[in-house]
Amino acid sequence: MELRNLKTFQVVAEELNITKAAKKLGYTQPTITLQLQALEKELNHRLLTRVGKTTLLTAAGKKLKNHVDRLFIFIEEIEKEMEELRGPSGILTIAASEYYCSQHLPTLINTYMEIYPDVKVNLLPLNSAHAIQSVRNGVADIAIIANACNDYDMNNTFLEEEQALLVVSSKISKEKSLQSILEENTFISYDHHCSFSHIVEQFFKEANFQPKSTIMVGGSDENIKMAVLNGIGYAILGQNAVKNELKNGSITILQEVSDSIVTSAINLKVRSEEPNIQTFNDFLQNAWPVNETLNLKEKSHLVR
Repeated sequence: MELRNLKTFQVVAEELNITKAAKKLGYTQPTITLQLQALEKELNHRLLTRVGKTTLLTAAGKKLKNHVDRLFIFIEEIEKEMEELRGPSGILTIAASEYYCSQHLPTLINTYMEIYPDVKVNLLPLNSAHAIQSVRNGVADIAIIANACNDYDMNNTFLEEEQALLVVSSKISKEKSLQSILEENTFISYDHHCSFSHIVEQFFKEANFQPKSTIMVGGSDENIKMAVLNGIGYAILGQNAVKNELKNGSITILQEVSDSIVTSAINLKVRSEEPNIQTFNDFLQNAWPVNETLNLKEKSHLVR
């Protein structure tokens, strides 16, 4: 069956008037008659009948009208979805840690939405482990995480490599050696679900040392930094999280951590070509604010 003939039948069935249908479709009346006859011949059923001057649908015509109406609704949905794939539109959900949500993403998202005004962006504050799971479950389209994700089904877009530092409040570090600071103070840790966990574990393994006590503050860089500033203990943080405190001297670097913090954007590989995901990944690679690497040898407050 030709869609053209079905569309003609749909309009005639709605108008129940060949003249009005012809005007609406832009066809001549003989053309409409020929199309209806072709459809009736193909289906082997009369679709229309006349009672006096009134045109009515037959039983077959009524059934066909129901099917045709659903068919063209479905066709409209196909056309709409295919049109949406021509460019970014709709909702883009991004999962990221509190640090990324507050420090980097608001400005980036505003710029992205200026370029692609048909896209609305939602932010989900989640630690890296939960952000990865949100992408896998389809809750988020993209996650910004503080480590590389090498899962076979994930596309990984590198954004930045950041130095990890063992730090303490400068009030605690005055006239004390590294060994005494570690022995006398509490280690302030992320929770076990944080992507930094493996960095922490590796650091203490290489140092052949375990903290005398540990306080888990959670997955927030800001909370851990505030705990350090308040003299609760020492912690491992990324250089970007403490750059201002290093400049004003309120935080002291105890030691450089060998494992760096890798910032990445991830999404499911099967969704990589979706316009929202593809354009945001491309945008991130060009717009992500990369900070200069600290030259620790030049830091006079590095504890020896």
